[in-house]
Amino acid sequence: MYRSEVTTEESERTAFRKAEKKYKIYYDNTKKKKVTRPVDLSEVIDFKSILDDYNCNIELNDGVSVLNRDFDRPIFCLESRPGIPGALSIEEQRQWIRESLASFPQPPNRTNHNAIYGPIEDLFVSAKERRVLVEVERLPDDVCSEVNALQSDVCAPWYKFVEEHGELRSKDACKSVSASVLLRKLRWSTLGLQFDWSKRSYNISLPHKKIPDALCQLAKRMAAPAMPRGEEFLPEAAIVNYFGSGDMLGGHLDDMEKDWSKPIVSMSLGCKAIFLLGGKSREDTPIAMFLRSGDAVLMAGEARECFHGVPRIFTDAENADISHLETQFTQEDGHAYLDYIRTSRININIRQVF
Repeated sequence: MYRSEVTTEESERTAFRKAEKKYKIYYDNTKKKKVTRPVDLSEVIDFKSILDDYNCNIELNDGVSVLNRDFDRPIFCLESRPGIPGALSIEEQRQWIRESLASFPQPPNRTNHNAIYGPIEDLFVSAKERRVLVEVERLPDDVCSEVNALQSDVCAPWYKFVEEHGELRSKDACKSVSASVLLRKLRWSTLGLQFDWSKRSYNISLPHKKIPDALCQLAKRMAAPAMPRGEEFLPEAAIVNYFGSGDMLGGHLDDMEKDWSKPIVSMSLGCKAIFLLGGKSREDTPIAMFLRSGDAVLMAGEARECFHGVPRIFTDAENADISHLETQFTQEDGHAYLDYIRTSRININIRQVF
């Protein structure tokens, strides 16, 4: 899980932090617009190119090997740390982009917005319909106690979505925020067993829905190459991360699961990103690699104890590498998904907790 970062002068000098700074997005301001500062990407491993070379019987790069397990495509390893380029079909990518935006943030699943607004219903639909979240003084008395019991949130204030030019009153304007802004500020949602960020532990008493069966089956299939022989991966919790332009995820460890012999299945959707995979110390220089929509990484074996993070995503049309998704959202309700994913990345990482 994400260990809180305390930035000190010493931590700023670590090899991992230096790599983050190397690839982080920076802007040069001009009179007309912000211009992205060029970055040297020559040392970033590109598994798409490795896959192309492999299919053409070209010798693999030093440090890259193929894991020989029963799977429908090559599984490449970096020092025994497996990843599957193009693991998800285009149809699967479309499906999980839709679910990640429309279904996964739905209560009782918790999001980063819970701390301020409590549970928010239908965020994506409300953003598409240009609705506004406004503060209501308190919940009706007949449901107040029930909400407190289920959500452990303060009963007042309460928020609801209203029409921007309908129910919104002038006195509510100063207490309102548009659904589209909230959608862009969505940073994580949780599936299955809920993680208590304040206590850094899974809270089995919090209300939750089971991870959708289709996602469980997909995770089991992806995890199989990294599982001990004869054992099956049991998806119990998932965190969905949402990245916008300029966002990054600092170096951290996923260390709150009981059994580290089981992998974490991490699937990428949307804009291309740089992923840093380091060692057991921040002083270990991390490996940088591109992750594209449909790629899967298996944090397995020693990698479960390694620092990792995402210093950059590419949201410009030239480098985002999402052209294959452009034709997947053609219906009226699909344009909202496409508009979002053109400048965003979604990461679904699934865990066996116990």
